[in-house]
Amino acid sequence: MLDEVTSRMGAAVAKANFPHKVKFDFGTDGKVFIDGPAKTVTNEDSEAITTTSVGIDDFVKMAQGKLSAPFAFMSGKLKVAGDMGVAMQIGPLLDNA
Repeated sequence: MLDEVTSRMGAAVAKANFPHKVKFDFGTDGKVFIDGPAKTVTNEDSEAITTTSVGIDDFVKMAQGKLSAPFAFMSGKLKVAGDMGVAMQIGPLLDNA
């Protein structure tokens, strides 16, 4: 599932104007690192301005619109470390990820 998420995020980032470096930490399922300025997405554990920790199943539900990010955050399923303002700009990248 990580490879599919990485690929879909890569396609979204390639089209987006997203000037930040962010990381999704899926725990034992791996990581997705978005380098917005370079328009690349990898599974590296690189330094990011914002790191979002969430289970990969919940991430997919958020991307599909079946789980809202605010609800996931308030219920503890989604945790954000770093710049919360940048975290709030990630939403459009999640569409169909």
